[in-house]
Amino acid sequence: MHRNGIGEDCKKTMKHPDFYIGLEFMASAGFWWRCTDVGTRTILAVQLDRDDANWYQGPPYVVPEVVFDERAIEHCHLSDADAIAAAIHEHETSGHPGFPNEVVSFMTEVRWESDSAPYPHAKVLRFDRCRSDGEILHPYAGRKANEEWLIEVYLPFLNTFDRIAERDFIRLSIATPRDVRARADRG
Repeated sequence: MHRNGIGEDCKKTMKHPDFYIGLEFMASAGFWWRCTDVGTRTILAVQLDRDDANWYQGPPYVVPEVVFDERAIEHCHLSDADAIAAAIHEHETSGHPGFPNEVVSFMTEVRWESDSAPYPHAKVLRFDRCRSDGEILHPYAGRKANEEWLIEVYLPFLNTFDRIAERDFIRLSIATPRDVRARADRG
């Protein structure tokens, strides 16, 4: 267990080969997990959020096992120090302008409005996309319009909102750190 990793060499990101059954690691939002299985490109893990170790006896496990894909694995860390170092590195190098408080508040309100049907394809909202002109689109909600779904997006470099047909949105490539940096360099 590496929870007190202050002073250790800080790795920027974890890779699939770093994982093994029993490894404890930190993932998004600072939650701790234990790896329960390693697949060919994913891992399974249980969240360590209970005081009683009996919850983690298995397999099979009483608590849900969660799949971590390639993107989720990149945001895992072995220690608090690794997570902090990675966050500082990303802040210093990514070029992403971030999300102003009022934008986050607006996106949250829209996403959880109760006057429309819940968006059934939540994983579509998981990744930013890159438009053909290099603009980054951050999805935050889906809205039904007639018989089709529209994806509500925020364009962080333009500080504007837009919507795009779901079928067109999923055709766009997932934005990479290189796409974000290229957009930032354009000004």
